[in-house]
Amino acid sequence: MAMFYRKNGEGYHSRIRGIDQKTLVYGERTLLTEFRLKEGSVIPRHSHPNEQTGYLISGRMIFTVGDEQFDARAGDSWCIAAGVEHSADVMADSVAVEVFSPVREDYLPDKKFVA
Repeated sequence: MAMFYRKNGEGYHSRIRGIDQKTLVYGERTLLTEFRLKEGSVIPRHSHPNEQTGYLISGRMIFTVGDEQFDARAGDSWCIAAGVEHSADVMADSVAVEVFSPVREDYLPDKKFVA
């Protein structure tokens, strides 16, 4: 089985003010999501049972993972282990893509997003 995605501007949802997300494709073990983040937005400290691997397409974000900080700029990437607390400050309008494994059930398109 395969799933394909053709770029379009529909289907974005906001869980956190200034941050829009869209699940692009997913399979049995992985899920790919695009995030559009506005300068000044904050992803609060949290953890989840999913490994999270990302790539910053544009912009600048400062990640805090455990006690470590990473100043990510366009072209940089990261991998955050499952269960590790992390947060991010958005320093400039940014676009990022991330893969979650196992699939984040709450990011599946048929789930209800809360604004």
